[in-house]
Amino acid sequence: MILIKGIKLPKILGIAVWPFVLVKTKTPGKTILNHERIHLRQQVEMLVLPFYFWYLFEWLVLYIKYRNIDKAYRNISFEKEAYKNESNMNYLKNRPFWNFMKYLNIK
Repeated sequence: MILIKGIKLPKILGIAVWPFVLVKTKTPGKTILNHERIHLRQQVEMLVLPFYFWYLFEWLVLYIKYRNIDKAYRNISFEKEAYKNESNMNYLKNRPFWNFMKYLNIK
């Protein structure tokens, strides 16, 4: 992980773009860093580029479903996994491979 601090980001605290984590503040908290590390793991598991296609496709489907940008974002499987586990600093030590799949909302 290559951490870049103090970046001007609109409406978000951080973003993971493998292998970088860009954060708004110069002193990011452990929770935001863990959240972004979870995204880095997801990206590596999916061989990076497919992660971004999947992420955008899932967001688009959810946006069409909810007609709400934030609700679509919050329901992306990658985000659901990261938000649920961001406070668990040991999560990545025991996280199963492709664990984001259990957060997919397929009906």
